[in-house]
Amino acid sequence: MILTLQIALIVSSLLLILLVLLHRGRGGGLSSLFGGGMQSSLSGSSVVEKNLDRVTLFVGAVWIICVIGLGLLVKIS
Repeated sequence: MILTLQIALIVSSLLLILLVLLHRGRGGGLSSLFGGGMQSSLSGSSVVEKNLDRVTLFVGAVWIICVIGLGLLVKIS
């Protein structure tokens, strides 16, 4: 169980780094390479940015669950 959580933590950490780098900063970011540059007329951010936000939040939640799970398992053992 610990090995599974450690692998999930490493994978989610790398994914989280990649997803954060894809977000647009003040002057634009890597997300504009994938269609993030087109703005919607109704909202301030595009569909790509909203989906990127959702995926980033999901991977962040998985990362937090892995950290808490590993902490509890190490404390118990």
